[in-house]
Amino acid sequence: MVAVSKPRGTRDFTPDEMERRRIVEKKMRQVFESYGYREIATPTMEHMELFTMKSGEGIIDETYSFHDKSGRMLALRPELTAPTMRFYMEKMRMNPKPLKVYYFGNCFRYDRPQKGRYREFWQMGCELIGTDKPEAIAELIATAYHVLKGTGLKDIKLRVGDLELLRSFIKKVGVESPEIMRLIDKSDYEGIEEIIGGREGADEFMEFLNCGDFNSLKKFFDEKDVERIGSVFEWLSAFDVPYALDTSIARGLDYYKGIVFEIDAPLLGAEKQLCGGGEYSLLPVLGGNDTPTSGFALGFDRIILALEKEGYEFPSSPEIVYVHPIGDEMRKEAVSLVTELRGKGIKVEMDLMRRSMQKSLQYADRIGARTAVIIGPDEWARGMVILKDMKTGEQKEVKREEISKFL
Repeated sequence: MVAVSKPRGTRDFTPDEMERRRIVEKKMRQVFESYGYREIATPTMEHMELFTMKSGEGIIDETYSFHDKSGRMLALRPELTAPTMRFYMEKMRMNPKPLKVYYFGNCFRYDRPQKGRYREFWQMGCELIGTDKPEAIAELIATAYHVLKGTGLKDIKLRVGDLELLRSFIKKVGVESPEIMRLIDKSDYEGIEEIIGGREGADEFMEFLNCGDFNSLKKFFDEKDVERIGSVFEWLSAFDVPYALDTSIARGLDYYKGIVFEIDAPLLGAEKQLCGGGEYSLLPVLGGNDTPTSGFALGFDRIILALEKEGYEFPSSPEIVYVHPIGDEMRKEAVSLVTELRGKGIKVEMDLMRRSMQKSLQYADRIGARTAVIIGPDEWARGMVILKDMKTGEQKEVKREEISKFL
């Protein structure tokens, strides 16, 4: 018989791994909700047209797509912004503004698997709909920063840019925006110089791409042109969020606009980006009105990798209490006891294999039980049970109604 393995680019998670992931997920949710975001969920599959409208026909090669039994072209979602905008168009347009929603789910891309990059991956993110005021964009960026810091990450770097400044400079140099935008996005400076080399303003443009100081922007632009990003920086300072200017942040698609930002974990090297976001105008592409929209996406899997790289100590899960009945006649009493303890929120297992006392306690030790509760007929008749400390081996009798005090 041929063994069936998991598909390439996917992963199985052990119970220990899932505990760590749920701990991080819970912390991230708490920060989103502290900023007033509410969770939504969208289908794992959508009509392929939704993603080609957003990203162009080229995305088909990167997407798990298929025809259903009625011949409709569907796709496993490669990201969550387009589904959220589709959901907004269908059901949430009349909601009070600003509308703040966040999401968490698995996405799929037919990509070359490598460290920190998988064909099935998990994304957490949010969308802010209905406002583009500088303080609103700054709060969005602050949300991203504090969601990451809230996981326990220590070394993260926030970079903020402005696509309007970048595009105006590209236009000034006289180059078609989409082509050079892709090269800037990939930090392909040799390719950039090949395109703009010899053009008027080329040296100045390369200097602009390496501009890391807000005051230096005034060398390239009028005060009015840099007013908005300057205002966002002022609000970021008010939110107590450290930032750096990065004029080389680019986006390859035209619906992105305005303020953009990225957050990195330097310890991850080449795959260091944990978060990407900013302003965009996607609703008109999908047939809606041009409403201010912005958001960001977080690479959940890379966040876990970054935490592990930093040596983060994940909180221990509650230790298990193990119940062993002596003899078949005590098994129903054991069920009664574990049901009572579970009702009090205590994590409890009981012997389900009808093992001997010795083998049962060996199993309790292997699963990391901190305490074993031994139910013997004589002790039970007196309203007592035996508690055994699995680390020290110490045993004592306690009253059944007081057992939770000792666990």
